[in-house]
Amino acid sequence: MSKLLTLDWLLVFIPATIVLNYGMGGTQVHTWIFICSCLSIIPLAGWMGRATEHLAERTSEAVGGLLNATFGNAAELIIALVALSSPNDMHEIVKASITGSIIGNVLLVMGAAFLAGGLRHRVQSFNARGVGSMTTMLGLAAIALVVPAVFHSLEGQANNTKEQYLSLGISAVLLVTYACSLFFSLHTHKQLFMSAAETAVDEDDEFGDGHVAPHAAQWSVIKSISILAGATVLVAWISEMLVGSVEHAAHAFGMTNVFIGVVVVAIIGNAAEHSTAIMVALKNRMDLAIGVAVGSSIQIATFVAPVLVFASYFIGSHPLDLVFTTAEVLAVVAAVVVCVQVTNDGESHWLEGVQLLSVYIILALVFYLLPATSHALPA
Repeated sequence: MSKLLTLDWLLVFIPATIVLNYGMGGTQVHTWIFICSCLSIIPLAGWMGRATEHLAERTSEAVGGLLNATFGNAAELIIALVALSSPNDMHEIVKASITGSIIGNVLLVMGAAFLAGGLRHRVQSFNARGVGSMTTMLGLAAIALVVPAVFHSLEGQANNTKEQYLSLGISAVLLVTYACSLFFSLHTHKQLFMSAAETAVDEDDEFGDGHVAPHAAQWSVIKSISILAGATVLVAWISEMLVGSVEHAAHAFGMTNVFIGVVVVAIIGNAAEHSTAIMVALKNRMDLAIGVAVGSSIQIATFVAPVLVFASYFIGSHPLDLVFTTAEVLAVVAAVVVCVQVTNDGESHWLEGVQLLSVYIILALVFYLLPATSHALPA
């Protein structure tokens, strides 16, 4: 029996969350809704990861990683949209969840994949050229966060109009760049993102179709996409309940809204990426593992964040900007620098996984210990 099925018992928390959310009242029940909704997403993420793996076998590592990142980030996008439309001002949590998703995928997801894969395989290899292109996109994401923060500081005083114009301009640039990166990786330069196994098949294709022969138990494309879509819908529904209980849970556990957004919501939102990256790393498919982790961070920074900025003009009490706090900017820059360092040689091992996880834990401790009033940028 698949190891994935051992987590299926957690599916009982889906009806539990629904009953708690719609059938019970009171302040304390929100904490239980938060806990049950978090546990509900874990097995759903497992099925999303399994479906992605089957799709990657039918298509390519690059396409599989993109599909997992897209379906995985759909939940985060919906969480953020629900938060933006909330009558309470939850912009702080939305921006914190963007930061948390970027550093969580690069440090936590990829670190866990490196550690799990490295414990089973002494040294694992991946396509350094393709990953190098992805880390360059991450660098762009870091610049997109740094520039508005620097502008805010140089302006000397809050200028919401200029900051909104700057955020809109950067969002438009990021969306265009993301579209170009998809065309680059999936069409004009797709060979840069092939794994060693895919390259070998492409050079000496026994079947003449460019793909590895399907396994006997392989899912069809329709079945894989159906499971991905169904799990995403359920995750989105559970995520809406999660958002409604997050502030009550933060108060109950003594956590700030920024910590909830950067760490808790981001980890839950990245559950699909966690599951897939670890599963494929154990099977020594590091190109797919890195494609899922880094690709998800790129998509959050260059697609989800800009979409949220534009959407905020139609929902919510006021527009969202890209002026992140000093701690958030430094965390993203640190994550990108470390990511470049551990991926530039085209090989990974378990110690690099430990190093990535260590950086993530350090950053999480900083966000946990910083009081809410300490996150503001200097005027």
